[in-house]
Amino acid sequence: MAALLVALAGALAGLSLPAAGAVNKPAAVGLLTIDGAIGPASADQVVRGIDRSASLGHGLLVLRMDTPGGLDTSMRTVIKAILASKVPVAAYVAPSGARAASAGTYLLYASHIAAMAPGTNVGAATPVEIGLTPPAPAGQPPPGSSDKDSGKGAPKAGQKDPPSPMQAKALNDAAAYLRGLAQLRGRNADWAERAVRESVSLTAEEALRMQVIDVLAPDIPALLAQVDGRTVSVAGQPRRLETKGAVLVEFAPDWRTDVLAAIGNPSVALLLMTVGLYGLVFEFMNPGAVAPGVIGAICLLLGLYALQLLPVNYAGLALIVLGLAFMVAEAFLPSFGILGLGGIAAFVAGALMLIDTELPGFGIPVGLVVTLAVGSALLMFGTAHLALKTRRRPVASGAAAMIGTLCSVERHDAARPHEGWVRVEGELWHAISATPLLPAQTVRIVGRSGLILEVVPTDTKQETT
Repeated sequence: MAALLVALAGALAGLSLPAAGAVNKPAAVGLLTIDGAIGPASADQVVRGIDRSASLGHGLLVLRMDTPGGLDTSMRTVIKAILASKVPVAAYVAPSGARAASAGTYLLYASHIAAMAPGTNVGAATPVEIGLTPPAPAGQPPPGSSDKDSGKGAPKAGQKDPPSPMQAKALNDAAAYLRGLAQLRGRNADWAERAVRESVSLTAEEALRMQVIDVLAPDIPALLAQVDGRTVSVAGQPRRLETKGAVLVEFAPDWRTDVLAAIGNPSVALLLMTVGLYGLVFEFMNPGAVAPGVIGAICLLLGLYALQLLPVNYAGLALIVLGLAFMVAEAFLPSFGILGLGGIAAFVAGALMLIDTELPGFGIPVGLVVTLAVGSALLMFGTAHLALKTRRRPVASGAAAMIGTLCSVERHDAARPHEGWVRVEGELWHAISATPLLPAQTVRIVGRSGLILEVVPTDTKQETT
């Protein structure tokens, strides 16, 4: 009996070993990549990636970044998701040569772990829309000043013009936001404020030395090894990271991210708007064509959705619509090109000012604007040419189309020599003539009154047109 108990205890101990090993094995680590400007598509990808990583029970989510900045609304959406995340997030500026400028700096400060690869940089977090005047070189007046301004009251060399109240408001808001994130994560808050107010930047080594980041790692395995054993605060609760040797699970962009990235491109949004408006115009010009209306409606709705995601200047949008309306009107109104030229000018001006931001990656190329303007002009003049060509053609149907038609007298009443019946396009018509008619005589139609045709013999001099 004792031997049986010993054997049973040994078997249970053997079964418990794999379970213990499984418990000690570190949880998998998720990986998301932001490569480019932070917009609606990348924000949606990160938010869904954080939720997915938490649902899979990952021990850490690495957010690999190389970004010049992004839209303020998209940046704040990502930061809110990071702060509310149930899984620790490590923002990692990589590979070497990458940067976390502007909005990327905010994401780095908001993350539970801030890391950079050698040869990367961070900073320049001043909101782009503010556009503070940079300091002038020593001995030179600030930009925009003239010799007349160098007297009393003029700003000294190297001094910046004071920001407007609106600029100061936006600047203070951004500085307080980044400083609050720095204090939340226990990082260098003073430098964070300088990054906003003075647009300063740091290399990876300088950032580590100044406690802007936590880790300097050449690659992700080195990053996971260095953060292993650290304790971070997740949703207000301390959590110890166990990441050394963890399996890396990369979240690749799915079709939704690709579609949002395509639609959220300002150039694509402009194309969709242009095609959509022209499609509806062609449908109204040719009711029942169906295809232009369907394509135009779909493109217009997609374009409006894209503009809803982007910082749009509504004056620019109004100019685009007005320009297209002028170019369409040119094809139908005799304005001698005034409406067409005005439409082209309005379209170009509106397209150039459509996106209300100077962030890289969100501008509309001038080449695209010129191409669309030239294409619209060619379409406009082509439509006008076809309209004029059609107007010069003889009428092909209706009562007016019968004028000038030759026909023969089919029936004739000798008692009424000025009346008879003629056959026109297979139909018999009652005809009258100022001269007597003869059977089988060829006559020309010169008028119509109801169901009676006025004709003249072709061998008389009474023919009229």
